[in-house]
Amino acid sequence: MNHNPSSQHRQVAIVDYGLGNLFSLKHACEQVGLRVFISGSARELLRADAVILPGVGAFGDAMAALNRAGLIGPLKDLASSGKPLIGICLGLQLLMTESFEFGRHRGLGLLDGPVVRFHNPQGPNGSLKVPQVGWNRVIRPDGRPDAWNGTPLDGIDDGEFMYFVHSYYASPEDPGALLAWSLYGDVKFCAALRKNNVFAFQFHPERSGPAGLKIYRNIARWVETGASNEVLTHA
Repeated sequence: MNHNPSSQHRQVAIVDYGLGNLFSLKHACEQVGLRVFISGSARELLRADAVILPGVGAFGDAMAALNRAGLIGPLKDLASSGKPLIGICLGLQLLMTESFEFGRHRGLGLLDGPVVRFHNPQGPNGSLKVPQVGWNRVIRPDGRPDAWNGTPLDGIDDGEFMYFVHSYYASPEDPGALLAWSLYGDVKFCAALRKNNVFAFQFHPERSGPAGLKIYRNIARWVETGASNEVLTHA
């Protein structure tokens, strides 16, 4: 990958609020040449050129942790700033209006729609276990061949397998926000979202092998070119 010499100072921040697989994510970013640091400081996050919001665990606990750390306002500011903001797994869900995991909890509200639980997904041999843990295909919305052009999924094969670990999924109100979907048994669910400079993935790219690393390479190119509200240039 060719790096732009004028952008060598650009840095990506991974949000540290006590819930997330931070070091495997940091390692994946470093593998594709990103300069990355982990921080729970609002000031440092706002100074970064791009921010990744990871997360594992319960939605309500995560929002409470973000609130205690004083990060809810700064994350909203980042989304409106035009800088890349990327949500991973629970980090995707936190971008939504609300979740019904262990009660009802308000999210960041960057995308409209709730986070809901898999309800009795059925496979060919009966009920499937919840959470979904393992590999599943990600599929372009409406089968449009250009749907991923200029996004972090650029160059990923339609139907590529990615690694999921979740019991809940986002249900965006705006169909245009759906970047990719997947099937767990007979349940069709949102696998990736986008809104302007905000992208998010229900799966874990850092645990999804070469295809997952390609997503981080696309993100690296996005950051290095200094894109704001523009998406990636199709390679």
